[in-house]
Amino acid sequence: MDSSEAIQKVNILEKNIQKVIKGKKEVIRDVIVAFLSGGHVLIEDVPGVGKTTLAQALAKSTNLSYNRIQFTSDLLPSDILGVSIYDHNTSEFKFKPGPIFSCIVVADEINRATPKTQSALLQAMGEAKVTIDGRTFNLIKPFIVIATQNPFEYKGTFPLPENQLDRFAIRISIGYPDYQSEKEIITNINPYNSSDDLSPVVSKDDILYLQSLVIKVTIDESILEYILDIVNKTRDNSYFDLGVSPRGTIALKLAAQANAIVEGRNYCIPDDVKNMAVAVLAHRVIMKTEVSKVSTEEEAIMEILEMIKVPH
Repeated sequence: MDSSEAIQKVNILEKNIQKVIKGKKEVIRDVIVAFLSGGHVLIEDVPGVGKTTLAQALAKSTNLSYNRIQFTSDLLPSDILGVSIYDHNTSEFKFKPGPIFSCIVVADEINRATPKTQSALLQAMGEAKVTIDGRTFNLIKPFIVIATQNPFEYKGTFPLPENQLDRFAIRISIGYPDYQSEKEIITNINPYNSSDDLSPVVSKDDILYLQSLVIKVTIDESILEYILDIVNKTRDNSYFDLGVSPRGTIALKLAAQANAIVEGRNYCIPDDVKNMAVAVLAHRVIMKTEVSKVSTEEEAIMEILEMIKVPH
């Protein structure tokens, strides 16, 4: 597959998902960028806007293995990772894999599970492997966790700690559809199992190849310095108590490279960094409580982008 074929594959994947996620081209692109960069996605939004449908559409379009885990307060780490069961025939313990052993794992309402259960995802998301009963198992590749949570409902929830948030490459919000898109949804789309009608348009090998292209995307030293300037500004800024970690710096570089692939280029430009900076960085900072000039982390990151000189 040459670069032109690779771009064609990305466009086909994007258009296939758009069949069920209407009017949200930028959101779909962000998810594809995260997937190609090898990262995970946190979707914060109100119920019913298509968070789970988006994940299902990605799975159906790629023909990858898929599992959805409904996070609840009584969910145990073994319910995610798997458990060793005694086999009377062999007199040995046999490992039964949990739903984490899939290419696409949807963690629905992740903040409803206890911190102990949430932490079961840390190694999986960071290293693409899990350790159970002293044994380490590699996860299937490609591997992505798409987690959802409602940012407005806090009763019975356990907020994700910073080290958990830092494992997500991007945090996005889908938002309500525009008038025309919602009209099309209620006119043409079966609201039940709408992603079931999708056919695979790219293969597992296609995805793995596209992921291998991302790290080969040329990124000039001036753009690397641009990324570092942005990140360092979050660490020395009147807005934040906590700035972006080195993991966040790496995530922004990879996201910029993946964005270049999605845009049809094998080299990065400053816009690749600017396009992904808010989604990659906003959930990795903690704002000072006394800040009044900006009201959200996203606004603060956007203001930092305006401060930093763009390389030419």
